[in-house]
Amino acid sequence: MSNRHGTSIKIFLPSGSTDGIWAVELSNWTGRALVAPRSNIASLLDREEMLGAGVYVLIGPAESTSKANRVYVGEADVLKTRMKQQEAGKDFWTRVIVFTAGSASLNKARVKYLEARLIDLATSAGRSEVENAAVPRPPSLSEADTAEVEGFLDEMLVIYPVLGLTVFEPLLDVKSKAQSAAVLRLKGPNTDATGTESAEGFVVFAGSKGRVSSARSIAPSTLALRESLLTEGVLGLAGDSIVLNKDYLFSSPSSAASLLLGRASNGRVEWKTKDGVPLGELQSEVLTGA
Repeated sequence: MSNRHGTSIKIFLPSGSTDGIWAVELSNWTGRALVAPRSNIASLLDREEMLGAGVYVLIGPAESTSKANRVYVGEADVLKTRMKQQEAGKDFWTRVIVFTAGSASLNKARVKYLEARLIDLATSAGRSEVENAAVPRPPSLSEADTAEVEGFLDEMLVIYPVLGLTVFEPLLDVKSKAQSAAVLRLKGPNTDATGTESAEGFVVFAGSKGRVSSARSIAPSTLALRESLLTEGVLGLAGDSIVLNKDYLFSSPSSAASLLLGRASNGRVEWKTKDGVPLGELQSEVLTGA
């Protein structure tokens, strides 16, 4: 979503409480998002917007320790009817985000197109457990309709992260990763890894290697994450090293360093630039304007 101008997002709380429904609008856009906890689904179903067509995402806790959450993407001609079915048929979710088009038209073909695109984005990003069994093919739309619906999708993708849902975003753009001046390196016994900070944590790049064995100082949660990543194929074994098979987002530089080095680690000391400057020192220079 680069090259955008500044924009305003309005969040209205109909009940006056953050625990209730959120009605979310973007400036100069006809779309609208409705966010509701499962515990308040009855209030959501009573809203007029739920009588129309739209796209929804069900969100719940992940079963794996390596994923942020679990999602299911769906569409409906009449959202109220479909959400009643999902309330009865799916147990995992705790929150739902619905997108409708206000006065604009979202017909069956358009919502199916949005559904297919969102499932594809979530599956490709690999951040979450995607409940949808397969990625459907988008229906055929005219060139003009495709452009209009893609524009609608662009605005949805601006709003989702504001609502705490980043499952549709790739970890890093490949081009920006290659050109980044802040690529950092981690070295140690059987360890040679590269990565960079992101707005959400620390991304370690595919091909990075870490130590198979671990010291007593390593946290149990780090061991659990390592086992989960091995089970899921995100990590593989290569002799005395573990190898990342794809880019992976860690919660912090320290959690990434600990998993790869196999011991308790301060990531702001261990991760360094090509010139040997530790991440912590690099950050201090930025803050002081050096």
